[in-house]
Amino acid sequence: MAGAALGLGLGPGVLALQLLWALALGLCLLLSRAAGRARFTVVLVALGAAVLSAALLLFPREEERPSTTAVYEIVDTFLIGRFVLLAVMSLVLLGCLFLLLIYHLMEPIYAKPLPSS
Repeated sequence: MAGAALGLGLGPGVLALQLLWALALGLCLLLSRAAGRARFTVVLVALGAAVLSAALLLFPREEERPSTTAVYEIVDTFLIGRFVLLAVMSLVLLGCLFLLLIYHLMEPIYAKPLPSS
C-alpha cells in the first residue's frame, strides 16, 4: 500500500483518526456549554471516540506481514536540521515559561497606604 499514501506520507487510517478526534473535540466543546445533564454527555463522547480509535487501531485491514518484494533503506537526511529546530523551539519554550513566571506568577502586590488620622 505504499502507493496509496495520501499527503504528507500519511495513510487513510491516520487521517480517519484525526477526523474522528477533531469531531469529538468539537462536539465536546459544544456540549461543554450546554446546561443541565447534557453537559455530562461530554464523557460519553470522549469514551466513544476512544473506543472507536481502539477498534480502528486493533483491527487493521492489511496483512501484518509486509511484502518482501523490495527492501528500502530509509535515510534521514535532515536529522541535524530537526535537532537544531528542536533546540531552538525548546529555548523559546523555556524563555516563554520564564517570562510567564516573572510577569504573571510573581507579580508584585503593593501594600495599600495606611489611612492618616
